[in-house]
Amino acid sequence: MRRDIFQALADPTRRAILTLIALQAMTPNAIAENFNTTRQAISKHLRILTECELVKQKQQGREIYYSLEIHKMKEIDKWLNQFRTLWETRFKQLDNVLSTIKKQKK
Repeated sequence: MRRDIFQALADPTRRAILTLIALQAMTPNAIAENFNTTRQAISKHLRILTECELVKQKQQGREIYYSLEIHKMKEIDKWLNQFRTLWETRFKQLDNVLSTIKKQKK
């Protein structure tokens, strides 16, 4: 089953995993050490993140390392950018109103 990337991001554990592996690739055991859950539960989260192409796997010897897939993160950033632009515009308008009020009080 192909999942939507935003469904994957809806889970706080999966978001925490993405934050962990953003700095360096990690094995499932190393990732699991950061959570109060089973290694199997972490593997399930990693499988969902992999299905959504938010993480990629790299085999090194007997270990599998998971790292962040930057291209998918850019897709999320592109979606969020529309809201970022909207709020930045609103904050600039608020700054202008506050500056006008401040000038009128002087």
